[in-house]
Amino acid sequence: MKFGIFYELSVPRPWDHEAERKVYMNALEQVRLADELGFDQVWAVEHHFLEEYSHCAAPELFLTACAMQTKDIHVGHGIVVCVPEFNHPIRIAERAAVLDILSGGRLEFGTGRSATWTELGGFRANPDDTKKSWDEFVHCIPKMWMQERFSYEGKYFSMPSRAVLPKPYQKPHPPMWVAVTSPGTELDAADRGIGSLGVTFTSFAEQESKVKEYRRRIQNCNPVGGFVNNQVNTVNFLYCHEDSDTGTKVGMRMIQHFNYLAAQLDMAKEAVPTKSYPSAGLLPSLRRQASSPGEQAKAPEGIAVGNPAHLIKELKKWEACGVDRVSFMMNAAEIIPQEQVLASLRLFAKEVMPAFTDSRARVAVVGGGR
Repeated sequence: MKFGIFYELSVPRPWDHEAERKVYMNALEQVRLADELGFDQVWAVEHHFLEEYSHCAAPELFLTACAMQTKDIHVGHGIVVCVPEFNHPIRIAERAAVLDILSGGRLEFGTGRSATWTELGGFRANPDDTKKSWDEFVHCIPKMWMQERFSYEGKYFSMPSRAVLPKPYQKPHPPMWVAVTSPGTELDAADRGIGSLGVTFTSFAEQESKVKEYRRRIQNCNPVGGFVNNQVNTVNFLYCHEDSDTGTKVGMRMIQHFNYLAAQLDMAKEAVPTKSYPSAGLLPSLRRQASSPGEQAKAPEGIAVGNPAHLIKELKKWEACGVDRVSFMMNAAEIIPQEQVLASLRLFAKEVMPAFTDSRARVAVVGGGR
């Protein structure tokens, strides 16, 4: 099992002149250290208008900065919003290809459709159309990368024959993923031969069941791209400390703050009743868990906060479920001082990561182009 880091880039009020820059600079310092320590990937979301929760509106620029300051870590576009009111698919293909070139072939290309009414409504996007436009985009973008010239007549965009340039550095193209929040999206991923980037917290039994069905279905998929990306990635929280009580206390304070921010989000289903968003995914559980900032709570099962021994025990459970990668959120609105975040990363790399180096190898990427 491989490990990565995951950014919302949350910026707490008050927003003085340096507030956003500080968050970005802290994140870049963390990424440089993660690269040195052997973390496998860094993911950054695309969000708009989400005050304090996420100020990451141009992840491709942040990830380019990451790529320029690192050597090995993969840069995960997690995710680019595949809705025409947000992003035109030609521009998505072009920007992603440039990022892959600049990173030397380290791009992981995540896709999705947004889930909050704050964002969808802000761009005047119809929530009933987002899954259909996502499907159209993920079928077309890899063809733009693989074909010398590409033309298309569709419902959500059309284009005459053109050479979409540049082409990605990775051949035939970077690994493709989809963010999984709504139930069943992991099956959409499997049917299209792309990776499942899970951003919901479920029980181990439910996770294992979903992974098994994903693995079963992907064996008979019709891949949208030039190969099958048979991988499952899940998002977690991380705070590692030598003392178990300190690790749990600090980690849970960070998680509770994140939960509080997330619980304020105006989800699409709550604003506009639609079958296209059957569940807010992560948010229902967060609303149940949201508590006062000073309230202490025990770390839920599977969450990576505490001392190294506890983290190994919990992460082994995810590995047993068949998860290939775990990506960690390490802070929320900068409530953990930067030096403590860096110390947590160092301790995790020293004491926890070695417990997974001898894990059984899993063939993740297999041939499957049309």
